[in-house]
Amino acid sequence: MTIFDISQEVFTCRVFPGDPAPERKVLRATANGDVCNLTAFYMCAHNGTHVDAPFHFLQDGKTVDAVPLAAFVGPAYVAEHDGIVSGADAEAIFEKANARDPKAAKRILVKGAAVLSADAAKVFAAKGILLFGNESQTVGPEDAPAEVHRILLGAGAVLLEGIRLAAVPAGVYFLCAAPLNLSGADGAPCRALLTTIET
Repeated sequence: MTIFDISQEVFTCRVFPGDPAPERKVLRATANGDVCNLTAFYMCAHNGTHVDAPFHFLQDGKTVDAVPLAAFVGPAYVAEHDGIVSGADAEAIFEKANARDPKAAKRILVKGAAVLSADAAKVFAAKGILLFGNESQTVGPEDAPAEVHRILLGAGAVLLEGIRLAAVPAGVYFLCAAPLNLSGADGAPCRALLTTIET
């Protein structure tokens, strides 16, 4: 089994424009004679590799603690795409994933500098996917992400943003991207992992 860590390191992670960057504070240090080393940190729920729950854009949407963990854990399909993902591109990605493993087609991860269009979001929403993930800090255009978010989150899907797939070939994997259990939150950081599936 091969394990791919597809998460960003928190303190050096990319941050969506306007969001606060993570901050680390040393509370105790053995080098200073303290009994232990102790770290505190502050971060936005959407820094680095993170999950968007429906409540992020929908007032009546589920918060991250209310989303079933099955959405974040299970077979997933890694596709490759650069540029805007059109509706036709989304259809092709889904059909390829579905042909490889119908369960993996429920969790689509896109490798590359991909921007999800509203048409693509509608395709994935209609297919009933559980999770969509990408390498950008947001799905959809960075200057206008709301429509794409509302389409997918409104369909009950969750989003996994800010993943790192450069070392991961396209194909079927097992995904574990369970978010921190933050009651009432619109999203949460996660340590996202992909493992190869032994046959």
